[in-house]
Amino acid sequence: MNEVGAMFLFLTVGSVALFSSIAVALWSVERRREREAYYKSETIRRIGETQGAGGNVAMEYVRESDKSAWRRRREGQKLAGLITLAVGISLMLFIAGVSRPTDRDTYHDTYLVGLIPLFIGLALLVYAYLLAPKE
Repeated sequence: MNEVGAMFLFLTVGSVALFSSIAVALWSVERRREREAYYKSETIRRIGETQGAGGNVAMEYVRESDKSAWRRRREGQKLAGLITLAVGISLMLFIAGVSRPTDRDTYHDTYLVGLIPLFIGLALLVYAYLLAPKE
């Protein structure tokens, strides 16, 4: 077998192994999440079926967990916006530093491609801080 054939065989087997392991890992994570959700709902159902204050405690727990999930999601949006904004700025600086002048005093405007992630980051931040529901 020549070198090209050996390289093709190696890459083929490697990619099949990689994507198979990714599929198994994702399946196991989803299975765990499904079990956790089932046990959580069963616990809340049993607390809610008890007489007295158990139903109120269960409903308060559900409300508080929903607020906590909403807060985590909103903080994730803020972080994603800041990261995307930083990527846009650094991309603009990098391309402006790497590009060479074509004429005596003119540069290519290729660094403006960094405006794409910059504006995406700004949109995420504006939504997270101004437009998203508060709770």
